[in-house]
Amino acid sequence: MNPIVHRTLVVQLRADGTGRCPVLAHLSYDAGDPFAVTAVFTLDGRVLARWRLDREMLNDGLREPVGVGDVRLRPVRQGRWREVRMDFLGDPLPSGTRHHAVVFAWAPSLASFLSDTYMAVPPGREEFPVDDVLAEILATG
Repeated sequence: MNPIVHRTLVVQLRADGTGRCPVLAHLSYDAGDPFAVTAVFTLDGRVLARWRLDREMLNDGLREPVGVGDVRLRPVRQGRWREVRMDFLGDPLPSGTRHHAVVFAWAPSLASFLSDTYMAVPPGREEFPVDDVLAEILATG
């Protein structure tokens, strides 16, 4: 059986044209998919968004700006307060711009979650069933 790590964090969401709003971020890590973290953002029981994030990228985002494309992370400091800013770019709008949401997570909480995932599967010890995936792709193609 593959270990699963789950943590719920209160984060701050800032969407286009709004201030910060507290929402829940449900982070899940399944050792059966060792490179990914699933983040589900909810408000009042409603799912606002679901993203699959790279575990190493989350860890790197605690220390330095990372990411290109739809997800970008960077550490933010205000005095002793440390956050990770997560920029999520969504679908294109008719105006030519894209939906854009920013989530601010308290860095020590995110680091604690990642530490638990590294206890489940240490970095460099990830295994992925490439042969099984290729066989499945070839069988359906």
